[in-house]
Amino acid sequence: MVDADQTFVIVGGGLAGAKAAETLREEGFTGRVILICDERDHPYERPPLSKGYLLGKEERDSVFVHEPAWYARNDIELHLGQTVDAIDRAAKTVRFGDDGTVVHYDKLLLVTGAEPRRLDIPGTDLAGVHHLRRLAHAERLKGVLTALGRDNGHIVIAGAGWIGLEVAAAAREYGAEVTVIQSAPTPLHHVLGPELGELFAELHRDHGVRFHFGVRLTEIVGQDGMVLAARTDDGEEHPAHDVLAAIGAAPRVALAEAAGLEIADPAHGGGVVVDQQLRTSDPDIYAAGDVASFHHPLFDTRLRVEHWANALNGGPAAARAMLGREVTYDRVPYFFSDQYDVGMEYSGWAPPGTYDEVVIRGDAGKRHFIAFWLKEGRVLAGMNVNVWDVTDRIQKLIRERVVVDPEALADPGVPLESLAP
Repeated sequence: MVDADQTFVIVGGGLAGAKAAETLREEGFTGRVILICDERDHPYERPPLSKGYLLGKEERDSVFVHEPAWYARNDIELHLGQTVDAIDRAAKTVRFGDDGTVVHYDKLLLVTGAEPRRLDIPGTDLAGVHHLRRLAHAERLKGVLTALGRDNGHIVIAGAGWIGLEVAAAAREYGAEVTVIQSAPTPLHHVLGPELGELFAELHRDHGVRFHFGVRLTEIVGQDGMVLAARTDDGEEHPAHDVLAAIGAAPRVALAEAAGLEIADPAHGGGVVVDQQLRTSDPDIYAAGDVASFHHPLFDTRLRVEHWANALNGGPAAARAMLGREVTYDRVPYFFSDQYDVGMEYSGWAPPGTYDEVVIRGDAGKRHFIAFWLKEGRVLAGMNVNVWDVTDRIQKLIRERVVVDPEALADPGVPLESLAP
């Protein structure tokens, strides 16, 4: 039973936390809502940091989830630049890390997100080594790319995942020289597999990006605190003025782990274990967004999803569950990317080893197609590239789990909706 005397505390000030606070008020909760953010900026969305904002096509204010006045207007107690360093589950309190303030909660939501993985090699303390996770990182990198483009400078990017490729595209648009170092044989290998990963390699090569596959960075060489080059384990040295570490992100679970909450095996992405209501092993503590690990019934495996849509939808779902509403969180994973003149959307989950066939509908050579990943004739995932307004139909194919005819699936003349009636 929820009443006006209760206090709901949200730890984490990203999209999931801001949308959870918004949902609590929209659902009629009149108690205290405390939102604690470790950044000094108001809650913001992360996709623009490697897309429109980084490219200078979107203004800084456009990244924020709500205007600053929204929080006071909705009676959200917003604590910026504050951290929580302890949860006392028995007393149902959280303790602020800066001044030791203790706050009681009736329900607690952890949306602590993830943090970029660090390169564990010599030279990472040089001034020209960057990460991209926060607004401050994007602001700094935007200035770096502008200068590199002006001076015909060179950036080496460690990692060919979505962040690495989006920054590579932005750097080329600014006019910088780009080399991407990737240990796997293709970009996005662990997400799309080799078939579609190679397509993105071709896209970037067409725009002047150099790839070096099957190797790892071993050292960043510098002088007087500045980057000069990056060395790889095959003995090569790559000229560089700046280096971006884009080798993935790790869930921020230290707070939850110290509180004794169940943590998922790193083999399944780590994260705080939650059930279908996004409830942790403590019935009064919930988790959502990048940090949450949940068993997905469609794919019969535990997933931790770091993408924007998971924060957008997970925060509100957790808020409703905290209010006692019936919640079953089983959304199909979704993300999008924009690189040069290519836009894409991906729905589902089909890393290498989980599928037995890739079906292409359309013209992959012209980068206008839909790719489907199948297992025993059932669609696990679909990616539409420069083809729009098909996400709902792709997700229906995934949800329905019907066996489809690959030839019909590949034929643009056969309506997708006819394959999952």
